[in-house]
Amino acid sequence: MLRNIRNINFWMILFADVALFLCAHILAYLVRFEGAITPTNWYRIWTVVPWLVAGKLVVFYWFGLYQGMWRYSGIVDLIAAFKTAVLVSVLAVSAMLMMNRFQGFSRSVFVLDGVFTFLFACGLRFSVRMLHQRYSLGESRKQCALPASAKKRILILGAGDAGEKVAREVLDNQALPYQIVGFLDDDPGKIGRRIHGLPVLGAIEDVCDVAERIDAQELLIAIPSAGREQINRVVELCRNSGVVFKTLPGMGEIIDNKVSIRSIREVSYKDLLGRPPVRLENERIRGLIKGRIILVTGAGGSIGSELCRQILRFEPGLMLFMDSSEENLYRIEMEVLHDRGFENYVTVLGKVQDRELLESVFDQYRPSMVFHAAAYKHVPLVEKNPWEAVYNNVFASHRLIQASIRYEVERFILVSTDKAVRPTNVMGASKRLTEMLMEAHCLNSPTKFMAVRFGNVLGSSGSVIPLFRRQVEKGGPVTVTHPEITRYFMSIEEAAQLILQAASMGEGGEIFILEMGTPVRIDQMARDFIRLCGKEPDTEIEIKYVGLRPGEKLYEELITEGEGIVPTSHQKIMVLKGRGEDMKLLRPALDRLKRYASLHDAQGIKDALKSIIPEYTPQTTEAVLECERCKNAMMAFDKLSRPKAISEGKEVVARHLETDAE
Repeated sequence: MLRNIRNINFWMILFADVALFLCAHILAYLVRFEGAITPTNWYRIWTVVPWLVAGKLVVFYWFGLYQGMWRYSGIVDLIAAFKTAVLVSVLAVSAMLMMNRFQGFSRSVFVLDGVFTFLFACGLRFSVRMLHQRYSLGESRKQCALPASAKKRILILGAGDAGEKVAREVLDNQALPYQIVGFLDDDPGKIGRRIHGLPVLGAIEDVCDVAERIDAQELLIAIPSAGREQINRVVELCRNSGVVFKTLPGMGEIIDNKVSIRSIREVSYKDLLGRPPVRLENERIRGLIKGRIILVTGAGGSIGSELCRQILRFEPGLMLFMDSSEENLYRIEMEVLHDRGFENYVTVLGKVQDRELLESVFDQYRPSMVFHAAAYKHVPLVEKNPWEAVYNNVFASHRLIQASIRYEVERFILVSTDKAVRPTNVMGASKRLTEMLMEAHCLNSPTKFMAVRFGNVLGSSGSVIPLFRRQVEKGGPVTVTHPEITRYFMSIEEAAQLILQAASMGEGGEIFILEMGTPVRIDQMARDFIRLCGKEPDTEIEIKYVGLRPGEKLYEELITEGEGIVPTSHQKIMVLKGRGEDMKLLRPALDRLKRYASLHDAQGIKDALKSIIPEYTPQTTEAVLECERCKNAMMAFDKLSRPKAISEGKEVVARHLETDAE
């Protein structure tokens, strides 16, 4: 109140309101009596106006209409003014009824008075805003406006909310090097109309003619919710126009739901994939994460880092970022700190295999949830180094599972893969074995264990798109393993969002399967990408078929035959209940697998995995180490007693056992 008394703007608005409230009441009489006010009515006006105007000022102040900055008046002030006008009218009518039951007074005058009070109050405040904006815009144009010759003439494809926000931002900021010249939209009802004074010039299919007519220098696709077919059609039309084109990111990429001119980027294959945005149960996820301590393993990787970004939306209390790569961990740390402004985090540089490190981290920080994204995922590399899949994907995960149980973690979410279904490679088999370990431990554990299984992710470290890009930049050829090979794809943002959604739904022991849509032929994917780069496949860029790589199969699956999947309340998530593996039966096979891994015996590892996972079909692939002496020593372990085995192969066995004291 004291600040208002000292504020000259407060007194200016207050006196303006007094004048307007007086005018509102007089105008109400003029409208009611068709412009003729008799001396008797003038007397009634001056009888009522003093207490009526005073009452309006009190109610307006009570609703905060004298505490705002009028240059920023908006919808909130509009609603407050409406409530105030209604309340003033109700109070005035009630007062007149109590004093003289409206004898000699017209009831409609007080209703009209409330309407005019609302209109005048809003008009005054929005006039202040408009004058301030006009002045500020004029000053900014003088100080930092770029000349028209330095600005790109942009034609926006899509006259919806996204296009409107971009146009408004460009109009408000004259320092931006863009000039919006119009819109195109397929909605016939929008054609010929204007948005912020800019015309909707036609349908999107007219882009070639319109771009040439208005001399557009760049096209901006502003349809973030477009489906696959629609975005492919728009991109093809833009390519045919010969004008440079860019796009706004899809809604799944816009974490804060804010569309901006700064979000503009080149069209990528992710856009052509056209996955619809994910519907998240935000409040359910927030209730799970807000204020909790969250551990993400593999936090610097492609999936792990996106998981961290998405988790930050839901206000965790403390984030534990764990990764064995110094570079990746530093990158996510700098992004979280400087781009997201989040400071409650701890970076753990180390491997999940390190039992002592895990124990120390869990003992000191006591995480409530664990998202286990750390794994070796590159199929051919793992196929040639299968012992690393055993150490990193199987036994490291097992140690993390055991630590989670010991320290009473509430939820453990394993990031799995579609390659765990009827696996034909060591990577897929190791992830399937990890699922089985999770199922075995969830039977009598307070921790709720669940796995999320999905296919390939565009933008991940192993994605084929970066390879295609490098090959196109070199002029080809673009290599495809087989003309009929297909894969499931989703964007990295969608995968991370659905992992969080599944985590909020799990009750323990489930394997959630993300809806991956229709599998994509890699051959067609390569051709679409080449065209996206402005080249023609087979003529300008050769496509070369190089054969399946070690461990690859033509078609990926998301479920094994016989697994009963059930839909969930979320349209993009299915679930299958685990079979409840017996840890007592798994343990001897795990010991055998560990022995083979310690000897770097690739064939022994595959045989051990086959004995545990009957649906696994191992392939004959040479590993980087083929040690016949190790194989002979391992045969001695299988056929003879341990003392006799050591006596017959003492040097070889002792050397290998030193690498794994367990």
